[in-house]
This record gives sequence, structure tokens and C-alpha cells, in this order.
Amino acid sequence: MSGSNGGSPRIEHYDDLLEFFTSGCKPPEQWRIGTEHEKFGFNQRDLTPVPYEGPKGIKALLEGLQHRYNWSPVYEAGNIISLLQCPDQGGGSITLEPGGQFELSGAPLETLHQTCDEVQTHLEQVREIGDELGIGFLGLGFSPKWSYEETPIMPKGRYQIMRNYMTKKGDLGTDMMFRSATVQVNLDYESEADMIKKLRVALALQPIVTAIFANSPFGEGKPNGFLSYRSHLWLDTDPDRSGMLPFAFESNMGFERYVEYALDVPMYFVYRNGIYHDVSGKSFRDFLNGELEGFPGEKPTMDDWSDHLTTLFPEARVKKFIEMRGADSVAWRGLCALPALWVGLLYDQQTLNNAYDLIADWSEEERQALRLQVPKQALKTPFRGGTVNDVAKSIVDLSRQGLASRRKLDRFGEDETHFLSAVEAIVEDGKTTAEDLLERFHGSWNGNIDQIFEECAY
Repeated sequence: MSGSNGGSPRIEHYDDLLEFFTSGCKPPEQWRIGTEHEKFGFNQRDLTPVPYEGPKGIKALLEGLQHRYNWSPVYEAGNIISLLQCPDQGGGSITLEPGGQFELSGAPLETLHQTCDEVQTHLEQVREIGDELGIGFLGLGFSPKWSYEETPIMPKGRYQIMRNYMTKKGDLGTDMMFRSATVQVNLDYESEADMIKKLRVALALQPIVTAIFANSPFGEGKPNGFLSYRSHLWLDTDPDRSGMLPFAFESNMGFERYVEYALDVPMYFVYRNGIYHDVSGKSFRDFLNGELEGFPGEKPTMDDWSDHLTTLFPEARVKKFIEMRGADSVAWRGLCALPALWVGLLYDQQTLNNAYDLIADWSEEERQALRLQVPKQALKTPFRGGTVNDVAKSIVDLSRQGLASRRKLDRFGEDETHFLSAVEAIVEDGKTTAEDLLERFHGSWNGNIDQIFEECAY
């Protein structure tokens, strides 16, 4: 997200903030699936991170994709920072995260068959251009080799503001920005009540999904003591804008309650005429009243509100859809399995009801305990006389039922359930990808992290 230019309609009333969310309500036949995934680029010759500039840098990669595959470039201060796809070609985008993590923000698609085709096409394109430039790509939740100091910084104005503010609010926020990578899915809601139910299920089950997708056990060339270090980073990254949103389970939850939460999260920036203005720590409420320091008498636009909502980082986030944000970036099969898991749980009404019944009596303390313990123990985290893996098996079974009920068939007559195979294998064995990587590190790799770039690249 590159930021707005302030040219959208001004916010005149508090109800305009609510309208942003209510306008996202859609009937089930219009529900879509949006998948986003980040990956680390690396120089194939020496396994160093890829800088922005240079004949074999990120800029050259973006330009190669632009010219060969007809993507439209987006510039900031003269630098190409993202690519947009024409709507008739799908409407997705390619963006840069702070440390050069390369992200596909997928188009809103009707089926998981289309989603997986999109992922495959994207990876084929970036591999083709990347191989010509000597750039490879790795799907992990945390950079396995490079230090923070070695990690390049992308030329996007908002990231400088965020980096400066992050250091005031926690010790791990800059590592989250520059050295972590995720895969997430964005799903629609039908009504306010549907949003509440889906958000509660998403928040409660997010630690379980984090455990299933744990894939970040290394840092700076050695084990870091975690199975999902990416998830651990968020425990010390700006508590004002991250976490499990306990208020979402209270009786007064709704669009208005979420608006109140968002208004209380401090701002990062205001984007005007191609420039990010640092207002970090300031209040959107003041902006709403025309009293924002540095912008006297000026009221925000709807683009300002949309921009602000993208700077909230809870485990599940509400916009005009719901974003499930808590999984490590993974290998190719997992990129299709993550949206499959959530679509199966949330897009079939009976399955959603069953998932809601599953988590209905979990206490705030239990949900938070899961969030705190899963980064280290993943599927082996104790829970109610069993383990997280017991819950994981249950939700994977529920998801399979939901996908089967959807009856979305490909051209071969196959439904969407096969996209769960990667996570079904994990919960059946009770062993995460992170644990498999650690076994290889201590075994056949002989403690040499460089092997991960050979065996785990896309």
C-alpha cells in the first residue's frame, strides 16, 4: 500500500467512518478470496540479500516484470515501488516490504483453484526474471542468515517513519519490519453479525494456525530458540496496534466498537502530494476534529482513514473484509493451504457455526496463553488436557467439511479439499516445518544454514 494523496472525499461525520465498514458487507455469492504472501529475495551467487539499486537489484526485478508481463509501475519520489495488474488480467499487485520482502497481493478470486493458479503464475514469473538476474526466493517466516544491519531498506517514505516510531514502542518491531515474512488471506463478511462471528473465530484460532504454519526457527545462521520467531516478534512490537483484540469478544462488539479502537491507535503519517508527513503518535480523533498538529483546520479524507486502518496490526484485522495475519511465510504448497484452511472454516455457514461453538467458551486468559506459548512450542503447546495439535486436527477436519460443502469444482471435477493436503500432513504427524528444518540443520546440513537456500527456495 503506497498511500493516498488526500484526494478522496472528506470525512464530514463520524458515520462516514462506520460507512467504510458497512460498505464492505456482501451477499455470499459475491464473497471472494484474496491471498497475500511475502518472500525473501537472495543473490544466488553469494546468498546475500538483494539491494534495491543496481543491475541485479529489486528495482531491476520490478522493471523486468513490468516490461515482460505488462504490469503497470507505481512510483514514489522517482523510484518504482510496486506493480499493478490490469483488472481484466486479475487486478493483483506486487509490493515491497521494508527489507525488500517481495509480496504478491492477490486479486479477489472466487475459488481456491483460481487462487492457486495465481500463486503458481506469480512464482513462475518472478523465477524467470529472477534467474536472469541471479536472484532466488525463499519462503520462510524470518530471515535465516542476515543481520538487521545487513538487510537493505526499500525507498518508501512510510517505512522511515514507521522504523523511527517502532523503536519507541518495543524492542522487536524493526526486526518484524525488515526481517519477517508472512502469508495471509482476506475474506468477506455478509453483515455486522457475520463480521463479529468470523472475527472471533479468526482471533481465537489464529494461534492454532500460527502453530500449524510455524516456519521461522533460524536467525543469523543458527537456531533462534523458536519455531515461529516471526510470531514471537509481534509480542514486542507496538502493543497499541497489535495483539488478540479482547474487546472483540465483548457484548458491545460491532463496527462502531472497531471504529473506536481504530481511533485510539496512534497515527503514523499523513500522505499528501507524494510526500509522507510524520505525525507518529498523534491522534486520528484530533484529525477528525480538524485539530491535528501540523494540519490546522484540515479534516481527513476517506483515503486517510483507509491508510490509518492499514497501520493496525492485530492477529486478525477488519477493513472492508477480514484479514487473517498470523502465519509464517511457507513453501509453495503452504501458500495454497493457508487460504484453503480459512475459506473452509469461514465460508460455509454450518462449518462457521461449528468453529464458533468450538471456541465459544475459551476464556481471554486461554486465548492469550496460546498466543504467548505457540511461538516456542507450536503444536506441542498444552491446552485443556491435550495439545494445540488436538485442536489443529479438529479445525482441519472442519475446514475439509466446509470446502466439500462449497462444491467449487475445477475443470477436472475436483473440489477444493485437496488444497488442505499440506496441513493435513503436518497435523497428522504433529511435526511442524520448523521442526523438520531444525532436524536437517543438526543432521544432514551439519549446522550449515546455507543449505536452506538450496533445498527450500521456490
